[in-house]
Amino acid sequence: MPILLFISLFTLVDFVLLFTVGSHIGLLSTLALVLGTGFIGLHLIRKEGVSTLARARQRMQSGELPSQELFTGAALIFGGALLLAPGFLSDALGLACLMPNARQLMLKALTWIGLTSAASQQQTNYEQSDTPRSSGQEEPIEGEFISREETARRR
Repeated sequence: MPILLFISLFTLVDFVLLFTVGSHIGLLSTLALVLGTGFIGLHLIRKEGVSTLARARQRMQSGELPSQELFTGAALIFGGALLLAPGFLSDALGLACLMPNARQLMLKALTWIGLTSAASQQQTNYEQSDTPRSSGQEEPIEGEFISREETARRR
């Protein structure tokens, strides 16, 4: 319920600010600013999204979880949604979601208030395996090992 109240108040303040600025600078200038920030935001989303996807692929190939890239992708989606909403406050927050340094500050703030875990900021390695291992398994399974070359020769 508090999140719904926050979203409602944010939207109300955003529209009040939009109409206040619009009454001072005029309708066409206000529309040009809102559309301009939208186009700039879409350009930044495309640019940042491609680089984030490339970094995530690189981390996955090296055997690491791309936790930082997942947060970046979520921030880009959230920022893009805010940029599509008409209003100067939502545009400012949306553009902040697209700037790398601002995203780092947001992640630290979310970690500080307890909405994300500190583990999401750390780099974790994972094993790539064809078969899943049970968590309590400590000793290796006994059995025979046949190499792929030996299997190919037997056929």
